[in-house]
Amino acid sequence: MPPRKRVEYLGIVKAELESAEQVIQNYLTFSKPSLDKIEEINVKKELMQVMNILKPTANQNSVEINAHFALLGSIKGDRQKFHQCFLNVIKNSIEAMPRGGQLYIETHYSSSQITIEIKDTGVGMTSDQLQRLGEPYYSTKGSKGTGLGMMVVFSIVRAMDGNVRVKSEVGKGTVFRFTFPNFKSKIHNE
Repeated sequence: MPPRKRVEYLGIVKAELESAEQVIQNYLTFSKPSLDKIEEINVKKELMQVMNILKPTANQNSVEINAHFALLGSIKGDRQKFHQCFLNVIKNSIEAMPRGGQLYIETHYSSSQITIEIKDTGVGMTSDQLQRLGEPYYSTKGSKGTGLGMMVVFSIVRAMDGNVRVKSEVGKGTVFRFTFPNFKSKIHNE
């Protein structure tokens, strides 16, 4: 086999293994949505790590990532599950822009809460799709999706005392708005 073909096949195998790993991780999180380790999570630092992981996928899809982070902002939770949650959401946003587009990731800080907003200029969702988002095995990706990704996102957010609101318009894009209690205010309240 020519070396070029071997590299191509290894690339395909690697991509499929990563896909399988993601599905397994989603099943595990769904079956055990509790947090394994509770610690202070620096939101800006962790979101930048997630962005770095997904930058090649964004480049492949001609998606430009625009990030604006508040200087301050920590929440209480499980770092690994935080990564899993935002990897799912940001990857979905990128995949919702198959012909390219803009992805905006912003954080806002107040004394009581941290807000994370993820906005894309993608295909958007109908009100029916929006209502079903997070249902077991429901996917807007057809046969390409397992329907577990968003279900996992919602369960992680709930486990970390947060909430999520989603707005979407067909042909215009989708906005995910997450709010979590500010870590500092939780310390004072306990």
